[in-house]
Amino acid sequence: MFEEASEVFDNMFKSSFPLTLTFIVFLPAVLILVSPLPAEAAHEFTVYRMQQYDLQGQNYGSRNAILNTEARTVEAEVLSRRCVMMRLADFSYEKYQKALRQSAGAVVIILPKNMSTMPQDIVQQFMELEPELLATETIVPVYFAMEDDELLSIYTQTQVSSSSQGSSSAAEVLLHSATANGFQMVTSGAQSKAVSDWTITSLEGRLAGVGGEDLPTIVVVAHYDSFGVAPWLSYGADSNGSGVAVLLELARLFSRLYSHKRTHAGYNLLFFLSGGGKFNYQGTKRWLEDNLDHTESSLLQDNVAFVLCLDTLGNGDSLHLHVSKPPKDGSPQHALLKELQTVVSEQYPDVKFSMVHKKINLADDTLAWEHERFGIRRLPAFTLSHLESHRSAARNSIMDMRSVSSSLDGAGEATAGPHVDLKKLSRNTKLIAEALARVIYNLTEKVSLQKERGAGTNGDLEIFTEQMQVQEEQLASLVDWLTTQPRAAQLVDKDSTVVSTLEYYLGRYLKDVKRHFVKADKRDPEFVFYDQLKQTMNAYRVKPAIFDLLLALCIAAYLGVIYLAVQHFGALYAILRRVTAPRVKQH
Repeated sequence: MFEEASEVFDNMFKSSFPLTLTFIVFLPAVLILVSPLPAEAAHEFTVYRMQQYDLQGQNYGSRNAILNTEARTVEAEVLSRRCVMMRLADFSYEKYQKALRQSAGAVVIILPKNMSTMPQDIVQQFMELEPELLATETIVPVYFAMEDDELLSIYTQTQVSSSSQGSSSAAEVLLHSATANGFQMVTSGAQSKAVSDWTITSLEGRLAGVGGEDLPTIVVVAHYDSFGVAPWLSYGADSNGSGVAVLLELARLFSRLYSHKRTHAGYNLLFFLSGGGKFNYQGTKRWLEDNLDHTESSLLQDNVAFVLCLDTLGNGDSLHLHVSKPPKDGSPQHALLKELQTVVSEQYPDVKFSMVHKKINLADDTLAWEHERFGIRRLPAFTLSHLESHRSAARNSIMDMRSVSSSLDGAGEATAGPHVDLKKLSRNTKLIAEALARVIYNLTEKVSLQKERGAGTNGDLEIFTEQMQVQEEQLASLVDWLTTQPRAAQLVDKDSTVVSTLEYYLGRYLKDVKRHFVKADKRDPEFVFYDQLKQTMNAYRVKPAIFDLLLALCIAAYLGVIYLAVQHFGALYAILRRVTAPRVKQH
């Protein structure tokens, strides 16, 4: 009976082989297509692209924004066309260059949520590398992401998979590659393109002096924009949120003095918040052109005593007056220098004060300090900063953030990077205000006369006390507000809340507050900004390509076995029958 069934089954397969083969091929294909394990979105997170801009005809930053490639860590031997993931703790310029040399498809640098957990040396190293990353254009997209549990898990799994590729056994590498999970990193945005007609906004306000028409003018300047390797992560607490806060507090203090007849001085005070400071001080350049070249009457054309630029004043126990040309004896600039030295020696002996002389180098692509813009136009100017060199990494870093507790007692722990110390910011504000007031009211000379008459000493001279004292609460609120949002020039347009709020603050204390705009020349632009600086990235859980290859080989082997079984079903059945037949005992 079984022999007859075998013959019938054999004939059935052979006579209807095409139909049978179709069924055998179709069934595994259906099972694969309807597999319950499709590629799933493992994680969705926000990424921030590296700077992309053109300045003076030179390209800087990452020139690409599209990303759709498999993730690897730098430990992998092959990085070509892969998205290389690095954590800040393991980041180095050599690893970054390795990824670029191997034609990586993209680089994603993962930053910790709490920067205070990072050691000082790692933070300092990254700050010093930021200019190197931007020094030349990079073809591949470079993104930054904030670490969370899911992203850390993706990084760990990818690192394990990448490390296994260096195993000595090819079989182990093949097995691990087939069984490990991979991640396809995909951005949701489009390719970056130049932003046309971008407007940089600057703000001006003044306090008019009393006593004549040709009064000397003191100009106080600070740029409000921030800069770092990624625009959306550039909060600029010390550089230059601290300078903006000092300027606004000076405007408040002197507006109170100028509102009373007895203390209304014979100096015009002009306050200027410039935009585009981190891009060669474009706002200041256009403001000077408008006032000196395109108008018949301006305070800058008449009698400028000096221009005081405020930059990075929120920390440190040093103050440096940066000048392009040492002031001459008897000039208003020299008077301010002497008053700063006097206030430091009398009221703040722990502060180290010095003058730093550096000539303007027009051969450089960018100017060192903002006062050089005024120096080029032959206006006496200098910059006051706690930094001794314009090359300090703290001026252009995403690590420059508000990381000290805002409580007035100074409680709280600072990060390893640059930050704003409220006590030192308040001290520097008062020091500058005292020195300015001494110049404006010629107080040192008056007190000297009183001293000769035995009526007082220089040590008794302190203007901003009691009701006129510097308000730490005001400084704290200003710095907190400035550092709640990135202020990169590419993100602050003329309708930004940053501009409108700064305009409101100036309007509270000053007169004739107005905006000044600058747009790049369409034919020969000095600066060009690009979009797609913030995107959403998806990490899709996928099997690596070797898994697809092995799966194809397994399906081919399966089909081959089925084919041979169908072609030789009779012989196979005979073999199985002999194997399974009961043995006859011989007597």
